[in-house]
Amino acid sequence: MYKVIVTDPISASGLKALTEHDAFQVEQRVGLEPEVLAEVICDYDALIVRSQTQVTRDIIQAADRLKVIARAGVGVDNIDIDAATEKGIIVINAPAGNTIAATEHTLAMMLALARNIPQAYGSLTSGKWERKLFKGVELYQKTLGVVGMGRIGTEVAKRAKGFQMNILGYDPFLTEDRAKKLGIIKASLDEIAAQADFITVHTPLTPETRGLINAEYFEKTKKGVRFINCARGGIIDEQALVDAVNSGQVAGAAIDVFEHEPPENPGLTQNPKIIVTPHLGASTTEAQEKVAESVSEEIRDILTSGSVQHAINLPHISATVKQKIKPYLTLSEQMAELLMQIFKKAPKTIKINYYGELFLEDTGLLTRQMIKALLSYYLDSSINIVNVMQVLKAHGLSYSVQKNAAHKGFTNFIELEIGNGEDKATIACTNLSGFGGRIVSVNGYRLDMEPERYLLYIDHMDVPGMIGNVGSVLGKGKINIGSMYVGRETIGGKAVMVLTVDKPVPEAIRSDILRINDLNDVQFAEINIEESVD
Repeated sequence: MYKVIVTDPISASGLKALTEHDAFQVEQRVGLEPEVLAEVICDYDALIVRSQTQVTRDIIQAADRLKVIARAGVGVDNIDIDAATEKGIIVINAPAGNTIAATEHTLAMMLALARNIPQAYGSLTSGKWERKLFKGVELYQKTLGVVGMGRIGTEVAKRAKGFQMNILGYDPFLTEDRAKKLGIIKASLDEIAAQADFITVHTPLTPETRGLINAEYFEKTKKGVRFINCARGGIIDEQALVDAVNSGQVAGAAIDVFEHEPPENPGLTQNPKIIVTPHLGASTTEAQEKVAESVSEEIRDILTSGSVQHAINLPHISATVKQKIKPYLTLSEQMAELLMQIFKKAPKTIKINYYGELFLEDTGLLTRQMIKALLSYYLDSSINIVNVMQVLKAHGLSYSVQKNAAHKGFTNFIELEIGNGEDKATIACTNLSGFGGRIVSVNGYRLDMEPERYLLYIDHMDVPGMIGNVGSVLGKGKINIGSMYVGRETIGGKAVMVLTVDKPVPEAIRSDILRINDLNDVQFAEINIEESVD
């Protein structure tokens, strides 16, 4: 008999996969104090929570019997993932359960925004009759820009077509073929700004998307555009939005998510042209039932058959494989992170080559680690080595793996190539006995670089004084250089320089470096230097 404890309010009908199964005993103990949960958790095989219960390290360390922690929803911020992984506990969520709810809320917000429904309701219920004041606009034949064509963005686009809107879709991984199948037009962010009457955002919140819609972007938009955000707070710069609405550049906005919740900006929440709701995107009876059903069915499958679909953390790997590939787990991730920041485009193709003794090993985990690092740059942090291949397939991307017993001058050698159309970028690494991981090649240039957190990648011509000129700019900006690695094609030809620095390089300093003669490009990169969980 498997015992399951539910500590947050969960739809009873959604738990039927467990409550109606002879092998499971489900106990609902909502509102347990943390110390009480830590005392009783040792009796259970699975824990189901929503957002209220904080599943801390102390609770997890006390869970000697626990095999699964399930979040009936998407976010897992309230669960200590590292502690669960260390303990060997699978953490799962329900990433698709709220898709329809969030989609419909987006459409509801767009309609309310177009027709001033909340404002008109407030006016009428206060005893006024102001028909002329609340004249709206139609969605018919208007242009909708959808920023982020994942599950929810795609569903929003499908339904907006029912209003006979013209749909422009932006996503780093959106292909022309997929756009054509959806009946939309693939567009850039700037094209959406110039053409869209409504813009709705559906990207995850990542370092790349934080502040994606900012003051500079508002200046590019068509005057009178309307914005909707039911995705994540922080994608739209809230104060910049308020300023754009007040100036008349933006006609209005409908916001369901905020940088801080409850929101702290009265200019946003008390603006008559901005509709706000308290993060209601997933708040439907059906959505709550779906997420409960999803995690209940997966708990059943994990405990009875070992089938895992939506794991957040790392799966178990054998001790033998772990020992052989361990030196490359973090290194492969680091080189993929660096290559993405140098390439500056979403990859359409991914090629991985293994050379030397790795030819004989199971390198599937390394492959997943690299692809996860590539996709996470544009997508969200919920991508892991369990679900990364599903994400890859969902975005229509291709990858290939080749193995060769040739040593390439090293005992082991990993080469990663990414491409987008005719543009390609490559990077390679190895592990030197006694010296650790090294990145030994970038875009064909030979290097011998130890990965560091902060890096500057500089594409330049091999001319005298280049290193000094770059160092002078960094010195004026009080940026200290830790180490330097250079590679060149020929004397006086094309060359690259990679500098490790002690702190992030501001955009202003990067711009100053770009002004140096015979320097083609400079990219600041930040990579993770912590070891992967093993």
